[in-house]
Amino acid sequence: MKHILVIGNLLAIGLVIAFVAWTFGAPAVARSLWGADYKALMFKCDHVMREHYIAKRAVEHNPTAQTVRNLHATELGLLDCHAYDRLRKRMLVWGVTDEQLSLIGLEALEEKKYELRRFVEIHEIRY
Repeated sequence: MKHILVIGNLLAIGLVIAFVAWTFGAPAVARSLWGADYKALMFKCDHVMREHYIAKRAVEHNPTAQTVRNLHATELGLLDCHAYDRLRKRMLVWGVTDEQLSLIGLEALEEKKYELRRFVEIHEIRY
């Protein structure tokens, strides 16, 4: 009977350790493994979405063969957004929170030393 209690206690301790390791360790591992890729894909996707929006608006205002070709070219770039979305979801599954992903994005801005005005110009959508 005493052996069963010891085994039960060891099993419970092992489960607690595994839970704590997964809860706190997995997000840290994910940030370490994929943080740089996340930053790069975030910027690529942002740029591609902006270019696609501009190309789409150009077709709406002046539907020529050239503007349509430009639109199709930007649509290929949206594959970067798919890669970004897949990586984002993988990191969320690994326990990285939305807030932590936002922080990674802000760190990318700081690393690239973007000026506020340039940041606004990149993200601003003009009509």
